[in-house]
Amino acid sequence: MKAYCNCLFIMFLSVLFFGCASETAHEDDTLFEKQNFDFNWKFSLGDYPEASNLNYDDTGWRTLDLPHDWSIEGQVKADNPTGNDGGYYPAGIGWYRKSFNVDKTLEGKQLSIYFEGVYMNAEVFINGESLGVHPYGYTSFAFDLTPYVKYGASNQIAVRVDNSQQKNCRWYSGSGIYRHVWLMVDAPVHIKHWGIGISTSKVTQASALVEIHTTLKNDSEETQNFELLTVITDKNGETVAEETASVSLEAHAEKVIPKNIQVHHPDLWSPESPDLYKAVFILKQGETILDKETHEFGIRTIGYSAETGFQLNGKPIKLNGGCVHHDNGILGAAAYDRAEERKVELLKSAGYNAVRTAHNPPSEAFLEACDRLGLLVIDESFDGWKEQKTPFDYASIFDSWWQRDIEAMVLRDRNHPSIIMWSSGNEIIERTKPEAVETAGILNSYIRTLDPTRPVTSAMTSWSQGWDIFDPLMAEHDICGYNYMMHESEGDHDRVPSRVIVQTESYPKDAFYNWKMVQDHDYIIGDFVWTAMDYLGESSIGRYYYQGEPEGQHWEKDFYPWHGAYCGDIDLIGWRKPISHYRDLLWNSTEKIYMAVREPNPSEGEIKTTMWAVWPTWESWNWPGHEGKPIAVEVYSKYPKVRLYLNDELIGEKATGIAEEYKAVFTLPYSEGVLKAVGVNDEQEQESCVLKTEQQASEIKLIADKTTMKANGQDLVFVTVEVTDNDGQLVTIADNSLSFTVSGSGSIIAAGNANLKDETPYVALSQKVWKGRALVVLKSSQATGEIRLKAAAEGLKNAELIVNVVD
Repeated sequence: MKAYCNCLFIMFLSVLFFGCASETAHEDDTLFEKQNFDFNWKFSLGDYPEASNLNYDDTGWRTLDLPHDWSIEGQVKADNPTGNDGGYYPAGIGWYRKSFNVDKTLEGKQLSIYFEGVYMNAEVFINGESLGVHPYGYTSFAFDLTPYVKYGASNQIAVRVDNSQQKNCRWYSGSGIYRHVWLMVDAPVHIKHWGIGISTSKVTQASALVEIHTTLKNDSEETQNFELLTVITDKNGETVAEETASVSLEAHAEKVIPKNIQVHHPDLWSPESPDLYKAVFILKQGETILDKETHEFGIRTIGYSAETGFQLNGKPIKLNGGCVHHDNGILGAAAYDRAEERKVELLKSAGYNAVRTAHNPPSEAFLEACDRLGLLVIDESFDGWKEQKTPFDYASIFDSWWQRDIEAMVLRDRNHPSIIMWSSGNEIIERTKPEAVETAGILNSYIRTLDPTRPVTSAMTSWSQGWDIFDPLMAEHDICGYNYMMHESEGDHDRVPSRVIVQTESYPKDAFYNWKMVQDHDYIIGDFVWTAMDYLGESSIGRYYYQGEPEGQHWEKDFYPWHGAYCGDIDLIGWRKPISHYRDLLWNSTEKIYMAVREPNPSEGEIKTTMWAVWPTWESWNWPGHEGKPIAVEVYSKYPKVRLYLNDELIGEKATGIAEEYKAVFTLPYSEGVLKAVGVNDEQEQESCVLKTEQQASEIKLIADKTTMKANGQDLVFVTVEVTDNDGQLVTIADNSLSFTVSGSGSIIAAGNANLKDETPYVALSQKVWKGRALVVLKSSQATGEIRLKAAAEGLKNAELIVNVVD
């Protein structure tokens, strides 16, 4: 996070954004962070070779703000070239343009533009000059604007984004400038971009050694003498350490300044107590501040061995992890800060303590939320290396770009305390070849050079290729990632006793087995289920299907209109499926009893499940047409026994200990009423959970995740929509069509449900509920006031919700 103290910069800001309220510096500002460059872009879908020119006429183009994903705005179609991998969404080529002025007083400064993520093949132009192309859609990059800027005049940034070559990804990628863009101004003497590394490997209760390496640049024509001031503050803003170093830096040179700073009685970062410190770095010449950056960091240590397992701050911890892709459900790939934060909140509320960013580096906002909320991270670089999985994937640029993209991941992300491991790849195609061992050695060694404080893994599997054949490849990693290979771990330990194992992907249905293996073996440090959340693309993985629907696994054929993956513990709009509660109950002590009902087989034939699926199970006791027929009720419990009652009559009692995998299944004839499961300990009934047959749908309920939002043009509120009966109970069989309208200081940017066969675009303002639920996402404007959301449906009482938009 960069800040500046310069009256010239104040003047620059005042003209740069044409007086837009959220992007104009106030007169009393003296220090400024890097400047958000997300607002007032022009966009057009299609290829316009002349659009890079300064005077190109874009008056007919759409005006929009970033982040932006044009694919999610389109219609899913069976013949779209992204196919099942990309969720059948459109892709193509798009152009973005933005005008800005630069004050003449900024001559002599260095201007650069920083993109957190563009998917993909982004070519950036300034005033008609190409600055270069960044192919990989998941890493951040910057370009120097200084040689081409016109001072005291209008300038034009143009970005050509090319996602037309399909297929290039095995999941939904989105298309466009889908993460933030920043404009940065530097003095000739400054802190290098991504030039600060902070680590804390020596920590006790009494003190922590904070090791800092700061890379400084002097782009002036003379040797410069100045001071580097480093100030560390705690979570309360109190200064806990301060150091000053005198620096002499030759012209056109850079230098790394190492510094060890003691912090006494440190507050340690952990998932339970994610305490953060701030380190402020200031370059001063006399009383003039040349540059300033602020970095949050956490004080914590990590360790691992086959004998002691994984340790955080010297204490053993087992990783209850989930894999996630980068999309935000019905928002597509757009990486709004609030959407990224909500994703972390959902993972934490489901009981996870770790996440794997499959199969690419995530947004900065996601990692900041993991730091702030306490979620451990495996940060992953690539899905593959030199041999392709899809015709236009990373393999086509690997040799030219792997080093730059590894740097972009490690140097950008290394100060996040949440990151405990780097991953250099996933299920690489060439894994049986000696060349793969060589590539792994090169990649992993380079990662360790950039960051020697964390272990490196990658996710490995076998498609009937044998397993011990991969021992040389495993040996190139500090921790060995197993995808669906937990059953090999005990034999592997006998053969290679020093190997530390983490299961980097697992089937949802194997939750108990994987939990038990992790608990029983120190050398197995955790399990990451595929997946923690439903996602777009990789269409139909995790599906269940009925008689008459096509059979097969997701990779075997197209199953349109499926356009997403249903293998997540959490569905596309944020509802926790029963498997999520079961996993949480296994790993944690916060939930001790839960009940759900297995969907009964229809009269036409049996329900069938695919490899990543679990049986469709619902929080519902409403099965019209099934009266008198047997139905199975699942009760998950950490109590020794459970009892099941229907309308206050005892159905039965069953053990739910570890021998029963903390689960009991009761089969009974269905009839309406109240179903109650009760935990039993020492023959005494404890807590209970209840399912009740709902009545006819009559109302709409709108539930916002917060009641106020910031007037910054980017804050979001997620509104859960429920169709209920007169008692306010969710009607789980409701599928009503609802229409949504909004007025005031914001807009609707997405709406939809969790049914991955529903072809309605997520930008449509008319949506069906599925299983009684839908979701609407509101975005604030830059004006204070209120947003008024209304929902209406034929035959239902309408609903209205007001959200305040504040400074």
